[in-house]
Amino acid sequence: MGFYDERILPHLIDKTCSVGQVMKLRSQVVPECEGVVLEVGIGSGINLPLYDAGKVSLVYGLEPSEGMRHKARANLREARVRVEWLDLPGEKIPLDNDSVDTVLLTFTLCTIPDTQTALAQMLRVLKPGGKLLFLEHGQSPDYKVRKWQDRITPGWKRFAGGCHLNRPISELIEQAGFEVDALETLYMPKTPKIAGYIYKGRAHKPT
Repeated sequence: MGFYDERILPHLIDKTCSVGQVMKLRSQVVPECEGVVLEVGIGSGINLPLYDAGKVSLVYGLEPSEGMRHKARANLREARVRVEWLDLPGEKIPLDNDSVDTVLLTFTLCTIPDTQTALAQMLRVLKPGGKLLFLEHGQSPDYKVRKWQDRITPGWKRFAGGCHLNRPISELIEQAGFEVDALETLYMPKTPKIAGYIYKGRAHKPT
């Protein structure tokens, strides 16, 4: 990784992913985590203050970017939950089968190169009946918006850390073997529609 990926991009992602509207959505999802949690793409630890310390025993933070782990130091010092780093890519999760109670995804699936392999790994480590909580931006159902998402994504992902604007999030989750229990979709206020179509929900691993 070059200077841009490790020094500039983490700062840009941290700022973009912690604005008011995004934090409001995060605050509706993160407190639902319970038990042993795997947070895929923990980044700079934006979610750490939102965990309910009375419900969470451990957070495994999966983050391959050294730049993002560096930015996470301040949030880690103030975290009310215990955090252990996992620094391998999302496609390779170094945890045992059926070992976590909750998997948390917040603005992560857009950047993982091989989403199906990564989701299969998440399904593997999640306990039967365990839950996947997700908050992601992705493919819009509106043709005009989707058309621009498809046009812009090839160039966008080059400077946005591999971010895809046009992934059908809930479909990807279901295709991986999860059962979606709750799903809310919306355009995030004060955000361009091509980057602001949100999938917020909960799925579980079939028993």
